[in-house]
Amino acid sequence: MHSDDSHKRDFSANARLPGISALAAVIGALATLAAFVLLSLIHWFTNLFFFGQFSFADRSPALNTLGAWVIVVPVIGGLIVGMMARFGSEKIRGHGIPEAIEAILFGKSKMSPKVAVLKPLSSGIVIGSGGPFGAEGPIIMTGGALGSLLAQCVRVTSAERKTLLVAGAAAGMTAVFGTPVAAVLLAVELLLFEWRPRSFLPVALACAVAGFARATFFGTGPLFPMQTLPPHATALFSCLIAGLLAGALASGLSAALYKVEDLFGHLPLHWSWWPAIGGLVVGIGGFIEPRALGVGYDVIGDLLHQHIVLQVAIAILVVKAVIWVVALGSGTSGGVLAPLLMLGAGLGSVLSHVLPGSDPALWPLVCMAATLGATLGAPLTAIVFAFGLTHDTNALLPLLTATLVAHGFATIVMKRSIMTEKIARRGYHIYREYGVDPLERHYVDEVMTRKVDTIDANVTVRDALARHFGATQQRRAFPVVRDGAVLGVVDRAMLDAVRASAATEELDTPLGSLLAQRSPDVALPEETCRQIATRLAIHGLERLPVVADRESRRLVGIVSRSDLVKLSLSHFEEEHKKERFRRISIGNGKRRYPPVRKAG
Repeated sequence: MHSDDSHKRDFSANARLPGISALAAVIGALATLAAFVLLSLIHWFTNLFFFGQFSFADRSPALNTLGAWVIVVPVIGGLIVGMMARFGSEKIRGHGIPEAIEAILFGKSKMSPKVAVLKPLSSGIVIGSGGPFGAEGPIIMTGGALGSLLAQCVRVTSAERKTLLVAGAAAGMTAVFGTPVAAVLLAVELLLFEWRPRSFLPVALACAVAGFARATFFGTGPLFPMQTLPPHATALFSCLIAGLLAGALASGLSAALYKVEDLFGHLPLHWSWWPAIGGLVVGIGGFIEPRALGVGYDVIGDLLHQHIVLQVAIAILVVKAVIWVVALGSGTSGGVLAPLLMLGAGLGSVLSHVLPGSDPALWPLVCMAATLGATLGAPLTAIVFAFGLTHDTNALLPLLTATLVAHGFATIVMKRSIMTEKIARRGYHIYREYGVDPLERHYVDEVMTRKVDTIDANVTVRDALARHFGATQQRRAFPVVRDGAVLGVVDRAMLDAVRASAATEELDTPLGSLLAQRSPDVALPEETCRQIATRLAIHGLERLPVVADRESRRLVGIVSRSDLVKLSLSHFEEEHKKERFRRISIGNGKRRYPPVRKAG
């Protein structure tokens, strides 16, 4: 490698990465423990509300024998959580992921201890009383709060605190579902808003720790093991249809959710009463179709394995959609992943009776992933998530096709996903596309001007004004040097200020003496253009001299704002300038022109 390129790397170096990774590993273990506590709370409250027992046994609320009294149970849960949010912390409302995003982007990744305690407790009460939610949203919020709290106890930057918050969130999802790779992708697609080793590696390590630790509490193996038959070529058409319908379902659910939220906003009641009203709708839905209550992992498994007949699948799909939208719109506490899995699997179970080209059991899995990916705006997460839940290798190609079609449909139809719409309603816009910043990928030595006009430090203020800032001025500013070392930069405004405020004899002061008390702002050749742009903005400068090193301050060039703007212009042309370099020849390769008609 040429010595001048020794500072150029694929990724930026970070000496703090090992320490942050060690903290992330601790957070991964804590998030796994929090997931165990949350699921235990859900089981305990389910047994208490529906069976009148103090037990941690995993029982479905669909097995209750309450009859019409089942309508009352979700109302009680809604009342309790509404009061908890009103007098405890309003942050426990919602499904967790938007709140985590908001803390990351607009709250310097700071979360309170109240959230870490009240979020799992409130979610356990809501889901245990029949709320049609999953545990993943609450554990993402709880794990994120644990990561944030630990980060607040040590000296870290805001960016490092964000990494630890996301590490806790992703580790919590890993602990609940046993899908560490999907959790890492969720962090990349939805939470980190960057692709850097400094954040990716600690988050991945936290998920790995949670994946291993999960075996202690939940055992090993996929949550819904299955293996479908290899798809035929004709399945491509079916994947397109399934993807479009899943995208339409995701778009419809998102639109309906925020319509319902608007309706609750117009009620003449304090928002703390809304979850009880939502609980009433949940109770009625649970009375009609009991399997729509609660997390419903058993129902998802039955839908995936084709153990539910068509009429029942339609009933589950309709009832679950209605009670989930109303309950979530009421501002209660609960996650979105498990309900979306059930709704998508329900759609696929219905379509499995008509879509050709593959094993009928494939379509609940495909629609489950496609609905999830389109709703979250995270297609890669949904694809790998579905594979992690089932370990069905034959389904990977249909999953890829249908999920990307659904995501494309939702991207065109919806301005924002279900996650970012809630944040946008609070006045914050989130732009989720990101790429490599042109200022990040270029270094100072690539854009700086190497031939620099300078002024000797012994030149006086009077002579500098006359020679360099007179009628024949060619540069806006000049570096002042002594024996090749930079002392600073002077421009007309600085010297005019000296002339206006100083006595006549002080105009004969050498520039070196004028700059002696100042520490010059300089750039180094190995710094990125983004670092220089930030420095110019912080200090309100137009240009910086480039020096070989900070000790000698030997001048090697100068970099200005206009040099940095050229990079953005080049990036703009790459994105918008249309070019064609070749023409397709037909026949003998000669270009044919239409005959020219003569006038007259």
